[in-house]
Amino acid sequence: MIDYIRKILDARVYDIAVHTPLDNMTRLSQRLGSSVLLKREDLQPIFSFKIRGAYNRISHLSETEKKKGVICASAGNHAQGVAISAHKLGIRAVIVMPITTPSIKIDAVRYWGAEILLYGDTFDEAYSQARSLEKKEGLVFIHPYDDPDVIAGQGTVGMEILQQYPERIEAIFVPIGGGGLAAGVASYIKFLRPETKIIGVEPVDAASMKSAIEKGERVILDRVGLFADGVAVRQAGEETFQICKELLDDVIVSNTDEICAAVKDIFEDTRVIAEPAGALSLAGLKTYAASHPDRKGALIAINSGANMNFDRLRHVAERAELGEAREILLGVTIPEKPGSYLRFIQVLGNRNITEFNYRYSSDKQAHVFVGLKLANAHKDKEEVVSQLKNIGYEVIDISANETAKLHIRYMVGGRTSDLKDEIILRCEFPERPGALLRFLEGVGSDWNITLFHYRNHGADYGRVLVGLQVPFSEKVRFSERLQSLGYPYEEETENPAYRMFLKERSE
Repeated sequence: MIDYIRKILDARVYDIAVHTPLDNMTRLSQRLGSSVLLKREDLQPIFSFKIRGAYNRISHLSETEKKKGVICASAGNHAQGVAISAHKLGIRAVIVMPITTPSIKIDAVRYWGAEILLYGDTFDEAYSQARSLEKKEGLVFIHPYDDPDVIAGQGTVGMEILQQYPERIEAIFVPIGGGGLAAGVASYIKFLRPETKIIGVEPVDAASMKSAIEKGERVILDRVGLFADGVAVRQAGEETFQICKELLDDVIVSNTDEICAAVKDIFEDTRVIAEPAGALSLAGLKTYAASHPDRKGALIAINSGANMNFDRLRHVAERAELGEAREILLGVTIPEKPGSYLRFIQVLGNRNITEFNYRYSSDKQAHVFVGLKLANAHKDKEEVVSQLKNIGYEVIDISANETAKLHIRYMVGGRTSDLKDEIILRCEFPERPGALLRFLEGVGSDWNITLFHYRNHGADYGRVLVGLQVPFSEKVRFSERLQSLGYPYEEETENPAYRMFLKERSE
């Protein structure tokens, strides 16, 4: 194996990168009963650790390679790392970015003088185009993670942590996309402090490294979630996989709500807004702390970046309380008659109601979408559900129902009584001009659209809930048509929140 310790010690990152602080998270430390520290890579010149690996790789190019120029494919932090590094060294840089890339990221890369080519809807398409241009124009490709010099550059984060915290460390939590940061940090820490656990953290819907380690070989995920876009990688790197499977103690997965709660934790302790991928490691740290009450030593999370689109803050704020289990969302069926709502609110008592959605749909039953703030997550949830059921209300907990949280909470009241053969799909559309038109033209006019809800969360992809009338005899042809479009989707026709609030009413 490559001598990564020597490469990390010799890494040329500090020509441009800075030593970032290791901050104590006072509030979270008190809540968890352990010393929790945050490695502040959000304070790098491009607000991300990616500057370390990119600069180290480019600085090691030969003079001949530097004259050729460099190229990479990225929609975010690696693109900025390559752009600023090439600018520092006076090298031509070409960055291929998906057309769906938000303008804030494009502008950040353009600021450093890089040539930008927008190509394709996805990273994979941009990557293929970059590789093609690499050969066509003789450029040097700078890989975002699967390169020894990039891995060594990222490993300097681990070196700094040990310099800054000589006391006992229980575990260091590292976000994983392709695995460059985890491989570099694990290589250094495990060499000097083998007793310290190195735990990778991935989004539950983009866990390519965890899947690879469990199966003993690299796998390609069919699709990845895009909320934590900085770590949305379908396949772990070849070199990073070999290092991570040997050195990582575990890989934890976190969902969107848990990541949002971690963004809030970081803000409350530092007044800094981390990007979802940046807060991912802290989400994993909190999961670990909850399941390891006998832990000893400090818990350290790496905040890998703060390139947050401002529009996404709305989504983060909506989901943070759920991620911290401080809020519960319920669908409750009560009688449709005078006095029902008063009695319902009386049962809830002095609990803080965060959301209350209802529209009349029949003279027999009323379906209420209600959110409640909780003081004690587990105890309060059981208590309120039990109270409601004891007086005869039908109750479903929809706190973990993604369709309910993304769409249905904003659509209560859209019920109909004469709609047959409705199929509900939850889809992802690239945020680019013409994407919706492409979808509608692809589906064609054979099936009637019965429902549509879309919200922009400031991400590369928009989330859409769509209903169509598809007779049973047409389902096979409809499915074939959907597959040909290439958009990720999930069928939600049997989703309990849809059935309670939006499905055709039975007379």
